[in-house]
Amino acid sequence: MDISLEINGNTERLSVEPGVTLLDAMRERLGITGPKKGCDRGQCGACTVHVDGRPVLSCLTLAATVRGPVTTVEGLAAEDELHPVQQAFLEQDALQCGFCTSGQIMSAVAAVRQDVPDVREFMSGNICRCSAYPNIVKAIEQARQADATL
Repeated sequence: MDISLEINGNTERLSVEPGVTLLDAMRERLGITGPKKGCDRGQCGACTVHVDGRPVLSCLTLAATVRGPVTTVEGLAAEDELHPVQQAFLEQDALQCGFCTSGQIMSAVAAVRQDVPDVREFMSGNICRCSAYPNIVKAIEQARQADATL
């Protein structure tokens, strides 16, 4: 089936099988490698992207069902300036191996935008095998204080 996806401001046209996930379409067909294939079961959060401004697990989302713009970690920065959450992750050393970082950042952006009261609960769907959780929470709090209009 032929589909059209708006990803990070670019319109991409693809021909895919009905069962192709958004994650596979982005990584294998479009070369967008920020979202990671961790568990491929929706349990780790490494594949988190935003569809129409809401966080979704791209490994569980069929590409053909996507309606609305998709934003990946690559699409957050504005030219040469990092998104405030990306900057906070760097400043708070909120990563170690980096495998989960793109998914963590995408969920963190949603947490800041939604002003969630319990950051730890909201982020519980994102697994970090390196246990950088304390610094991830600090980064989210820093970004929240830096710019509440994310």
